[in-house]
Amino acid sequence: MSKPQHPRGLPDNEAEAITRNIRVSPRKLNLVAQMIRGLPAQNAVATLTFSKRRIAQTVKKTLESAIANAENNHQLDVDRLVVARAEVGRAMVMKRFHARGRGRASTVEKWFSHLKIVVAEQAVKQEAA
Repeated sequence: MSKPQHPRGLPDNEAEAITRNIRVSPRKLNLVAQMIRGLPAQNAVATLTFSKRRIAQTVKKTLESAIANAENNHQLDVDRLVVARAEVGRAMVMKRFHARGRGRASTVEKWFSHLKIVVAEQAVKQEAA
């Protein structure tokens, strides 16, 4: 029996938020996304709040947006949310040049990234009596 799904293809117990064209390389963004994968949503917000990486604040805003979507659009319980997926993808690459000696030039690539965070509501664990 399949799970009921929303029009975007998400199961009923999940909500997502997407941020596109973030000015950071996918490799650096993936390091921050790795910190929050699988964590409870509130712990993930706390982890990002105290992270020293510059991009952590953007990831935190995306996570908070996913939590708000879960609460307001899907009527999920915020206290039981877990970061189910944090997907990082490549976006465009701006190509610039850097002047070098003897009239030469070298390229500078400025990478952009996409970020998709999916939060899921976990079922309540039954305590064995």
